[in-house]
Amino acid sequence: MADKPIRADKATAVAELTESFRSSGATVLTEYRGLTVSQLTQLRRTLGAETSYTVAKNTLAKRAATDAGITGLDELFTGPTALTFVSGDVVEAAKGLRDFAKANPKLVIKGGVFEGKAISAAEVTKLADLESREVLLAKLAGAMKGNLSKAAALFQAPLSKTARLAAALQDKREKEGAEAA
Repeated sequence: MADKPIRADKATAVAELTESFRSSGATVLTEYRGLTVSQLTQLRRTLGAETSYTVAKNTLAKRAATDAGITGLDELFTGPTALTFVSGDVVEAAKGLRDFAKANPKLVIKGGVFEGKAISAAEVTKLADLESREVLLAKLAGAMKGNLSKAAALFQAPLSKTARLAAALQDKREKEGAEAA
């Protein structure tokens, strides 16, 4: 890219995009060619408050990505490009994009950035196939609770065996005492 001076309004746009790249947990690039304004508005609502969907010029977005230290996206900045900046749950945003793309085939997921690394469209789909953070945490808690229950039963087993042994000995002595009398 040539290092020619850019106008103030473009410099502001690049600075805003750079900050969005840096502050978001993930960024997904999509092509929105053929979608109506009402469909894009519906997509923005679907994605939620923690996710922003921004249409940007490729040259400005490419420069912002470079300024943010992100590499590997240059080939994705072709055609009309929109950037989805995800501040919240990345899996939920990826699911929202995937589901919207299924309902509206004109939305094409190109790829993106996750934890500072460039990812392909297939990897975005894999993210969408994951269960949400809450579900994974619930499964982990259930597994931990199950293991703790097993451990408690294991630690309690010798005590209960000792108690049963003592009761059996007492019953045996009582029987012997009754037979002797």
